[in-house]
Amino acid sequence: MITKILDRYLQPAGEYIYGFADLRGLLVSRFECYEFGISVGKKLDYTIVDGLVNGPTIEYFRHYNQINADLEEVTLRIARDLNNNGFHALATKPTISAGSEGYEEYLERLTYDISHKMVGTRAGLGWIGKSDLFISEKFGPRLRLDTILLKEDPEVRAVPVERSKCGKCRMCVTACPANAANGRLWDIYTQRDEFFDAFRCREKCGELARNRLNVDERICGLCISVCPVGKKSYL
Repeated sequence: MITKILDRYLQPAGEYIYGFADLRGLLVSRFECYEFGISVGKKLDYTIVDGLVNGPTIEYFRHYNQINADLEEVTLRIARDLNNNGFHALATKPTISAGSEGYEEYLERLTYDISHKMVGTRAGLGWIGKSDLFISEKFGPRLRLDTILLKEDPEVRAVPVERSKCGKCRMCVTACPANAANGRLWDIYTQRDEFFDAFRCREKCGELARNRLNVDERICGLCISVCPVGKKSYL
């Protein structure tokens, strides 16, 4: 039932990935009644991402926001359909923005109560790269993620990804204009701040967006564009 609902909404199928995650004991208290999750990823336009040679472009800025909006809409529709069919589902948002509940707390840590990347790794869809990107097997980092929380066990078992597959590659580390990554590999025992400075990244992204796009946002994309993982899916 659940997979049929997902396949109905996630079209065209080639632009999406999804997986099921066991989240028991991994969520903060206000979400602990949801013991499972569905990680949904939507592919970014590779041509637009490939255009990020010297920094963010207005095309990427608009595309990034549109993909987030598309993901939010489709996960809401899926959650509504699941609830109408007897499940208890909660759609989250792909990103937190100014004015959203919890935004001030987010600014203090640059983390939110729901980590889409964590859910994605528990769903077996990919790992965390050296620049703190979610790296999927199919699209590499060229996607956006969202999460649907579930109270019921979907009874589909994924093998969680618990360590990085980036190996010795340092392309994103070298490309980062903020020098935010130190090259250390992620695993489930390694905290983000041990390998990546999110505050330095955010500051540089803001500077690039103001100087290149004349917008008060935080966006870059260089680490996404140089990553070799997933390029085979469209070459």
